[in-house]
Amino acid sequence: MAELTFAEKLLIARKQLDLYQYEMAERLGVHPNSLTKYERGEGKPHAAVVRMFDIFCEQQGIGFDQYENAAREAEKGKTMKVVLAEKVSPATLAVFAAEPGWEVVTHDQLQNGLPAALADADALVVRSAVQVDDALMEAAPKLRVIGRAGVGVDNIDAEAATRRGIVVMNTPGANAVAVAELTIGLMLALARRLPAANSTMHAGKWEKKSLQGAELRGKTLGILGLGRIGLEVARRAKVFGLEIVGSDPFVSAAVARENGIALVSVEELFAKADYLTLHVGLTPQTHGIVNAKTLATMKKGVRVDDAALVDALESGHVAGAALDVFTVEPLKDSPYFELENVILTPHIAGSTGEAQEAVGIQIASQVREYLKLGVVQNAVNLPSLTYEEYAVLGPYIDLAGRVGAFLAQAGKSGIEGIHLVYGGALVDAKTELIRNAAIAGLLQGSENVNRINAAAVAEERGIRVHEEKEESPRGGAATVLTVVLHTAQGESRATATVIHGEQPRLLAFDGIDVEAPLDGTLVVCRNLDVPGVIGKIGSILGEQGVNIANFALGRERAGEKPVKALAVVQVDPPVSETTMEALRAIEALTEVRLVSLPT
Repeated sequence: MAELTFAEKLLIARKQLDLYQYEMAERLGVHPNSLTKYERGEGKPHAAVVRMFDIFCEQQGIGFDQYENAAREAEKGKTMKVVLAEKVSPATLAVFAAEPGWEVVTHDQLQNGLPAALADADALVVRSAVQVDDALMEAAPKLRVIGRAGVGVDNIDAEAATRRGIVVMNTPGANAVAVAELTIGLMLALARRLPAANSTMHAGKWEKKSLQGAELRGKTLGILGLGRIGLEVARRAKVFGLEIVGSDPFVSAAVARENGIALVSVEELFAKADYLTLHVGLTPQTHGIVNAKTLATMKKGVRVDDAALVDALESGHVAGAALDVFTVEPLKDSPYFELENVILTPHIAGSTGEAQEAVGIQIASQVREYLKLGVVQNAVNLPSLTYEEYAVLGPYIDLAGRVGAFLAQAGKSGIEGIHLVYGGALVDAKTELIRNAAIAGLLQGSENVNRINAAAVAEERGIRVHEEKEESPRGGAATVLTVVLHTAQGESRATATVIHGEQPRLLAFDGIDVEAPLDGTLVVCRNLDVPGVIGKIGSILGEQGVNIANFALGRERAGEKPVKALAVVQVDPPVSETTMEALRAIEALTEVRLVSLPT
């Protein structure tokens, strides 16, 4: 039996001490990105780093014999059964086949159906076609882990898996290079008018003079969304001599600076970019972000990599666009079909042989490490909870997501750190899922963030996460959760609880006590505590046909007159931009935000 690899030891040590990647990186004196590579088995760590790690493990009393012994037992015949419910690459299959004593059932060996194969299975690996619902899990009493070879987990009932103690894993970022390369390829195609050149040549024409293009060198590339893909695009764009500006409220200044990106506001991004590429998830905040108003602020002749912009393309204000992802797929009867300055591809950014193989190998390695060593990577539902524990914590997991989403929309932008304080019954509870739900809510505008990868995404973006448990509850409620955002603009803080076992309630926001429901559409108003404000808010909403469901008020307990006050108004949607502009015109209001939460 070979000794555990450095990557395996790193993962085991972090799990034993409950350390985030950035915390371990600090102890070893390396950059978090380097640690990520080591844990993936990429690159050889410097001898000094290995020595520092050995000393650290000695000091902390971490030994690896028990894990090596456990792996040896597997080699002696401990059987693991892995079901590959969909077609995978030979390299993916080889990861499992290399484990002595393991039974691997492939998609073409399911003669009696998937439920029958899962009756004694330890692991299930799927792509996107197989629906892993509660009924399927019911047929798999021994199932310990579900691996999704890809990012999205819409086809897996993660909550049912959590109740059953089954770990759900995915593979975020495995296709980031493929998507980034296509992005650069489409930019070059737009700049050099390659589709037109190709079509005219196939038509037997030689139209060299009419096909003059432009160089990327010296131009400004705007990247909206600086997750894994956005950063990979930036790294490649630098080679072409592009100036890079980026906008993402969920990435730290240090990470942007390290990748040569100047962080700017969304408005500045649109105004400065010669080329614009979007790498964000579809959320209420990002839907329609490229519109007539934002297009009007852009340079004439800008080239865009993703948006709905037919009018601007027809007028020539936008010189060209390249689109790979669409609101409704497959694309049918689109106005883009008639435009020669648009490149259309059928959602193929991640469709490379290398990316698909990388995804398969990554999920196979993660599942193998979990079965052999108990090390969980990219999991949605760590830790496993009993049904009774889940029944107790479920409302607070939901609450945490709502508080995070509330702060993301009503708080300050530019997150640098997140601080969670658990009070009351949460002090002795398993809070990992609560933490992940809060982070996922806060990063809701980011790409592919959910309870699976929320902590990892925060870590990757340089956002520090700190957790604290207080014996003394606040806000007059037995069990409360406080989430604090540390931003470049200052601090935003929200405290909340659950009443009657199911109703999420906001108890305080930025130092002002206010009891308001945390669901539906909320209009959050900060104002000076002067007469007439409440009446004006109510009048405007009434004049605009907006029905008020709940009106919660609060103000500072002390301070110079007039003190600051807060109104959280729950309304029936929709709330138009005209209504918001009318509210902003009230002289005593210092800020108005529209917050959308699940009902």
